[in-house]
Amino acid sequence: RKLSGAEFFERMRKGEIPEPPFGRLLGIDLFDAGEGRFVMTLQPQEVHYNPMGCVHGGILATLLDSVMSAAIHTSLPAGRGYLTLGINVNFLKPVFEKTGEIIAEGNVVSCGRQVATAEGKITDNSRRHSPTPSHSGCRLTCPQGRSSPEASTRRWLQRSASDPRGSARS
Repeated sequence: RKLSGAEFFERMRKGEIPEPPFGRLLGIDLFDAGEGRFVMTLQPQEVHYNPMGCVHGGILATLLDSVMSAAIHTSLPAGRGYLTLGINVNFLKPVFEKTGEIIAEGNVVSCGRQVATAEGKITDNSRRHSPTPSHSGCRLTCPQGRSSPEASTRRWLQRSASDPRGSARS
């Protein structure tokens, strides 16, 4: 946590910091990164399929969560971290091996002191097909040493439980 998010991913791109193991396991590749924006790609394979014969929704949700989290990470200064608070994905079209490479893009919508929000989308290489056209989620950020992410999450959940509308404000 001694690097800003942008510095962290630049070093990862150069091979100075290893990529997360889950990305290698699933075949996710870091494609492009910028301040508040992140792009990853995935070549769908049969190994990603669910029993219905298309790419499992959990794979697509993981891809979206990854680009949204990384987009937020690129906008954080050194010493700040984040955790996923919520995720909402709408699956409108299936993805198959024949779909070809898919591109996931995450963009920061807002980045406050305690909560950041990002949105993402998945398209195919031609960008005409959108299997998962929209996605939004919130991430909790906290300065290192001030409060642990776990403690912040507990406080957020406590506020959520006491809010009559079911969601906490930050």
